[in-house]
Amino acid sequence: MTTRPQATLTLAHGLSFEDLYCQEGLERMDDIFLTALAIDDEALHARLHAGREHPDLLSPREYSALLVDLAPRLEAFLAELFDIQAQMLDRKDRQLANELISTCKRRFVQRAIKGVQAEDNEGGALVSAMEALCGASFDERCYASQVTEWLKDPKRHAHALETAARYAAWAVRTPTGRARHADGVLFKLPHNLDFTHLVPVVSEERHDIEQMGLSDDMIKQRRGFKLTDPGCNPTYAMDQAHYCIWCHKQDRDSCSKGLKEKRSGAFGKSPLGVTLTGCPLEEKISEMNLLMAEGCAIGALAAVVVDNPMVAGTGHRICNDCMKACIYQRQDPVDIPQIETRMLREVLDLPWGFEIYSLLTRWNPLNFERPLPLKDSGYKVLVVGLGPAGYTLAHHLMNDGHRVVAIDGLKIEPLPPELCGVTIEGARAPFQPVLDIRALHEELDERVMAGFGGVAEYGITVRWDKNFLKVIRLLLERRKRFTMFDGVRFGGTITVEDAFATGFDHIALSMGAGKPTFLAIPNGMVRGVRKASDFLMALQLTGAARESSVANLQIRLPVVVIGGGLTAVDTATEALAYYPMQVEKFLSRYEALAHERGEDAVRAPFSEEEALIADEFMAHARAIRAERAQAAAEEREADILSLLDQWGGVSIVYRRRLIDAPSYTLNHEELTYALAEGVHFAEWLSPVGIDVDAYGHARRLRLAKRELNPDGHIEDTGDVVHLPARAILIAAGTHPNTALAEEDPEHVKLDGYFFQAVD
Repeated sequence: MTTRPQATLTLAHGLSFEDLYCQEGLERMDDIFLTALAIDDEALHARLHAGREHPDLLSPREYSALLVDLAPRLEAFLAELFDIQAQMLDRKDRQLANELISTCKRRFVQRAIKGVQAEDNEGGALVSAMEALCGASFDERCYASQVTEWLKDPKRHAHALETAARYAAWAVRTPTGRARHADGVLFKLPHNLDFTHLVPVVSEERHDIEQMGLSDDMIKQRRGFKLTDPGCNPTYAMDQAHYCIWCHKQDRDSCSKGLKEKRSGAFGKSPLGVTLTGCPLEEKISEMNLLMAEGCAIGALAAVVVDNPMVAGTGHRICNDCMKACIYQRQDPVDIPQIETRMLREVLDLPWGFEIYSLLTRWNPLNFERPLPLKDSGYKVLVVGLGPAGYTLAHHLMNDGHRVVAIDGLKIEPLPPELCGVTIEGARAPFQPVLDIRALHEELDERVMAGFGGVAEYGITVRWDKNFLKVIRLLLERRKRFTMFDGVRFGGTITVEDAFATGFDHIALSMGAGKPTFLAIPNGMVRGVRKASDFLMALQLTGAARESSVANLQIRLPVVVIGGGLTAVDTATEALAYYPMQVEKFLSRYEALAHERGEDAVRAPFSEEEALIADEFMAHARAIRAERAQAAAEEREADILSLLDQWGGVSIVYRRRLIDAPSYTLNHEELTYALAEGVHFAEWLSPVGIDVDAYGHARRLRLAKRELNPDGHIEDTGDVVHLPARAILIAAGTHPNTALAEEDPEHVKLDGYFFQAVD
């Protein structure tokens, strides 16, 4: 973790940093805010007072209107409180520049290209014409600015507007035009959705089996385990915020409340059969988009935090139920997760941005039902598990006035007391405000797994920025009502009886997923076969994904992943990224040992099989090394994927069609990302057995071909195909973690697949 010098935080209104973290200080701040609001806008103050007194009497439209009207006032108050008015003005200026692009796109580009023809070979002349009109530094922002000016006097600038319209048609409709503006937003218009082709796959025969991937121009080379997707830039987020039609004004914000059928009132379904329930938290999404479009990022965050205080754990690459239920059902939906994550980053990147976010989780005037935490209730709750369910529940319990002790079976690495407020012995200590969020940042390929976050720590890969877990942890750990213990197994280290005897009033089980599904096929547990969740945990918790690690995690190519969900997708991408790192680490360490001890001494302990695998790894590593050297000499990107494909690559096999796979129906963007990294997908294949080599190691997967019969039922065709596989990773689903019911049936009982609630 980078260490940066901390500046002194001086708050306005005579408040201190300690006031932000205590009940009395928060109540005092609320009084100051309400007094200032009454002076500045008496009518708005009266509406807020009425909303707090009787929030249940506010209609959804009235609630939204009050929230949107109040958000800029709250943002101005916080900017003054933290003395960041200048930075907020700079940010709003940049957002207004982005708004210019969105406005031009909506008011000119979308209309101007109707009926205008464009040929690919016109590009050179059109670019020259626009440069003559706009200047040599012509780009999307310049285009939007000039067109906006020309539209003020369209008769006078008719020729320039005609040229701009022809250029827009070329940029939108031709391959060369789209390539020129691939990184922009001005000339990217919504597309109609074809639910059978949400992923633009192409088919090819690999290992005598038809498999699907992406075209070469969509493939990207990945190296190692740095963050693979930092998310969108502010321009894209602003464009998407303006694309939203802000339908909370009509109480039709289906992204939040679900898309319901008019006649029955039940939730509708997508053409893929996905129930369109919208955001599980009923987050105020439409209001967030409106506030973001108006350049009010802190206000937008405050609106989101009302329902989703742990917003750092959601958003881009995590959840997309909101997009599925967007009012746009026949064309590209609003990219809500990108807006949400960009909004959070906009606030966190401000001076004292973390402290602003943290404060809003405890004091939030936009939360009319509960703007402040309740006073101490005297109750103590034991929360078992610190994954997304556990840490979110812990937050809400504390705001309800309860004290929380959270336990987790994993080792959770301690943070410096001056950051988290807890010493290594567990005692409370003073902590410092965070001026610069970069002080918390760690590169993902160098980061030591901290243990906090459950599946968000060990199950989600580097597609998501795990630095957010440290942000979430600090939201909890700095609070006096929260205590955390690691390495504690509930049902072993502490039992139900122990917990109640210790004085807890309630036990909340947030224990996540349990045992995965096994495949009952011949040789289903031979060497080379392992559970996908086990592979991901070993890759991340042992540190095998770091170049400096000596963790023992071995896979061989070809790799086959069995399953069609997001775990299968993550497993495939990480296996493909891990293999080059694995063999290069092996070769470099083999060479170092051979230089020190002699090659014969190094190879002496190897069995016949180990010698074969070692030679295989080293041959592959030398080929990768040679390709990197040649690419450097030719000043191009190394093409490691071609080598991995030659050695068998990574394939996902699924028992039904691609469009039936959960990864496709629930989050096809993640499947697209995986295929773009070089993964392949084979459909209609069901595992029936595994063949082994002379050493008892998996070498080939036997698969029964399946198809839809005329009655619409799935059946085996009777054909069996063979797919080379040295590593077989099973991602065929999991069951809830209910092992405790077997260990302690007296106190813990099941209701179907889940724990039975006990009062």
